[in-house]
Amino acid sequence: MGFVKEEKSKKVLRGVKTVFFLITMLISFLLFSAPILLVIADTLVPFSLFSASLSPSSLSLESLSSHFNNYDFRYSLVDIPLISIIRSVVIICVYNLCDGPRLSRGPYLGITTICSVSSLIYVSFKAPRVFRVSSTDRGEYVRAMEIALFICSLLLAIGHVAVAYRTSCRERRKLWVYKIDIEAVSPSLLLSASSNWS
Repeated sequence: MGFVKEEKSKKVLRGVKTVFFLITMLISFLLFSAPILLVIADTLVPFSLFSASLSPSSLSLESLSSHFNNYDFRYSLVDIPLISIIRSVVIICVYNLCDGPRLSRGPYLGITTICSVSSLIYVSFKAPRVFRVSSTDRGEYVRAMEIALFICSLLLAIGHVAVAYRTSCRERRKLWVYKIDIEAVSPSLLLSASSNWS
């Protein structure tokens, strides 16, 4: 009986270790791929909220082209998901082009900040004009989706800056550790090389 209990406890402990390992791997994956996940969210979520603010029958390529043709800064919301998509494309292109040193203190953080702050200013400038318009012809659901669209765009812009800053700090720490390792290894290599020559 004692042997069976011991086997069961080992199985439970093994299961707990496996679950802990999987959770740790998932968290590290989310942390290291945060820029990519945020870009995907920034591309899909605002467009989904914009689609939800329209009636399902009006969501088509023709209706989207009519939104662009009849664009008015005070009424139209089609520019909000478009800005999110453009912002995401620019940020992911810069992220893919940058290596460790450039991610640590280079164009990635700077361009991400410029794109995010520019879109923040645009959305903050647009929001009062959109919501100043009388909402008698809009339902509460549509109004809620419009508010969610603006809030989501603002939060994602701030999220891009936060993730870019965190990524640059992580890469800076990696470079610092690498530099310390090189400085620690180089003198020992020089000593061993000189002893071999002698």
